[in-house]
Amino acid sequence: MSEIQSTAILGAGVIGASWAALFLASGRSVTVFDPDPNAEASVRKYIEKAWPALEDLSQTGRATRDAITFVPTAAEAVRNAQFIQENVPERLPIKHSIYAEIEPELNCDAIVSSSTSGLTLEALQEGWRDPRKLILGHPFNPPHLIPLVELTANAATGSDILDRTEAFYKDIGKVTIRIKKGMPGHVANRLQAAVWREAVHMAVEGVASVEDIDTAMWAGPGLRWAAMGPTTLFHLGAGDGGLQAFCDHFKDTFNSWWDDLGDPRLDEEVIQKLVDGITAQAQGQSTEELSVQRDKMLTAMQKVTQHLRT
Repeated sequence: MSEIQSTAILGAGVIGASWAALFLASGRSVTVFDPDPNAEASVRKYIEKAWPALEDLSQTGRATRDAITFVPTAAEAVRNAQFIQENVPERLPIKHSIYAEIEPELNCDAIVSSSTSGLTLEALQEGWRDPRKLILGHPFNPPHLIPLVELTANAATGSDILDRTEAFYKDIGKVTIRIKKGMPGHVANRLQAAVWREAVHMAVEGVASVEDIDTAMWAGPGLRWAAMGPTTLFHLGAGDGGLQAFCDHFKDTFNSWWDDLGDPRLDEEVIQKLVDGITAQAQGQSTEELSVQRDKMLTAMQKVTQHLRT
């Protein structure tokens, strides 16, 4: 059980709003800062839409849904917070400016976790006088439905920060991994980038339509990867011989595939081909309508598999 009860959200776009919903569902108080004058309305609307899924996943047993306040400055948001989730835009000057504002206001035991999807912890730490309170806690969108959080700490991080952060995230239903060596994009985004690179290559080369390439993922390996990771699945793929037997049998095959993988670039022509493909695939559905479908499927999958993960 985590000792953390008071939280703050810095940056209340879709990631920040999703975190706010999850923190409230877990029984924490939430103080929100975002410079957008429409932030409060959009966050409250997001929480309203997210709440049924959180209820369906039995994550609202300790809920304090009304324990949310909105304040005009980042400094005010963090003043009484034990845990701060920072979600401001992925530009170092903006993040460093926020850090400079909040650092003098932090409680002695406060933790600041950055949702950054691509920046390294070392780059973030350059915006601090004393970076011991800062950790990298990268979620997957939407955080209230997808359990993964990637954690990165280093020698400049306080000695208890990683353990306390991990305990907090696990207490609100997250699954954490510890990244031992910081790289741009962390772990999961680099895996996504590798897969998408080949998807883009095949679309550009006319191997299949954008829709069929997407279908090949969700109806094939994506379904298996929702259960276990690729190395574990290949370990199972050779029966009793395990991963050693799989590699002995398929090493030449995979080496030849790796040699043949594409290396596309997102220039205007490639982007237009992808946009045309996704427009055809959407069949007139808006991004909001597609997001609703996504969230319903994510909720259903999580609900069915929850008891198998314990």
